Amino acid sequence: MRQRADGSGTADQRREQMLRAALEVIDERGYPDTRIADVAERAGTSPALVIYYFKTKNQLLTEAIRFSEDRWYETGTSRIAAIGTAAGRLEELVAMTCLPEADTEPNESWLVWLDLWAQAGRHPEVASVRRKFDERWRETIGSMVLEGQEAGEFGPVDPADFAVTLSALLDGFAIQIALGDPSVDAGRAFELTMRLAARELGFTWAPRYRAGGEGGAGSRLAEERAARGQGNGSSAER
Repeated sequence: MRQRADGSGTADQRREQMLRAALEVIDERGYPDTRIADVAERAGTSPALVIYYFKTKNQLLTEAIRFSEDRWYETGTSRIAAIGTAAGRLEELVAMTCLPEADTEPNESWLVWLDLWAQAGRHPEVASVRRKFDERWRETIGSMVLEGQEAGEFGPVDPADFAVTLSALLDGFAIQIALGDPSVDAGRAFELTMRLAARELGFTWAPRYRAGGEGGAGSRLAEERAARGQGNGSSAER
């Protein structure tokens, strides 16, 4: 249902309506084929008002993804904080990235991120925003590794190096998932990422499900979490 952005509500509400509309339209049509007029129509407002808030289409793209990212981190922070082990928290982070079933409010399609990456290669203002997104992501991973080391769960790896490695691996898997590679579905990406993390950080991760296919890692993880409320799928042995 379309929401009117120009007739009621606060400025923040109008802005959020436009950002949500932008994410939907970019996901459906791709960034090159998205027009300001398309976003305005989806949000139930005028192109002039969208331009008033965001100035350019590139700014609309980056602000829409920033909005999506902030929601994702807000959801993840509360969920991860409820898990008692560093290995479990890392697994939850990877699951939220790879498995849509594991997220109560799924992040928008990876196709939107592919559009951001493509624009970042050609537009410095988009590249600057993309760089900040990546810095935030690596800092999140690195902080989690430090917490695990302080708790005695993880081995003596360099947290910054590991964060770069893990984030690059997940970005690579994101491309395969977005393009529908039959050899790299979400479940397999999740399992392979966790195997690498366990090997590099020195903890034992015992998967209770197979990657890929119907009933694979994503669906089984979701079923287990629904049955026990939350929990994690990792065990740390030091």
